[in-house]
Amino acid sequence: MMGSKQCAALRFKYLCILLLACLWCVTLTAQAQQDPQQLIEDNVAALMKKLEGRKDYYAKHEEELESLVDASLDDVADFHYIAASVMGRYFRIATPEQRSRFVGVFRDTLIDTYAQGLVTFDYRDIRVLEGSDERRYENQASVKMEVVSTNGEVYPVEYTLHKREGAWRVINVIVNGINLGLTFRNQFDQAMRDNNRDIDAVIDGWAPQVATDELEAGGSDQ
Repeated sequence: MMGSKQCAALRFKYLCILLLACLWCVTLTAQAQQDPQQLIEDNVAALMKKLEGRKDYYAKHEEELESLVDASLDDVADFHYIAASVMGRYFRIATPEQRSRFVGVFRDTLIDTYAQGLVTFDYRDIRVLEGSDERRYENQASVKMEVVSTNGEVYPVEYTLHKREGAWRVINVIVNGINLGLTFRNQFDQAMRDNNRDIDAVIDGWAPQVATDELEAGGSDQ
């Protein structure tokens, strides 16, 4: 049976993979006329060059690293859309102040975790799969890629992006078949039940986790 430390390590590893996947999309909004796959491919090379050989530096300069992550995620992620999706049915009853506060808290938790993950997870390769740009609608697309760890493990990653005001932004990520957006929404819903529907209490205590057994087994990306 897996111990608590092992569970925490595995959970952290998958969050690190998610960080790497999201950061490769930095500046997705720079050239809205390009398709999502080309944007991701272009920025893989750009960010790898920016971070190459600087892991030790960023490990000693956490605030600078967090600023980098913050700016990167700001360019790629539609945090308002994601936060509203995570709140689910409770978004409608939340006040504008509560909605805004949750966006900030949700963003901060990701930045803190991902900044640590960026300097601890060892990867060998990150590759966008050719021909993986799938369009369900004119303003929505999915792009698939793989993160290969130094021990050869391959972690499939799939982005869902939508186009708003002429720019493509990520609204969800699926890692190893686990739908992170859905997982976080279920956790928000459970937290609301545990806190007697007190939205403020849920926001104050927000600390998203990915179930270790789910991540080990993978999922059906639904």
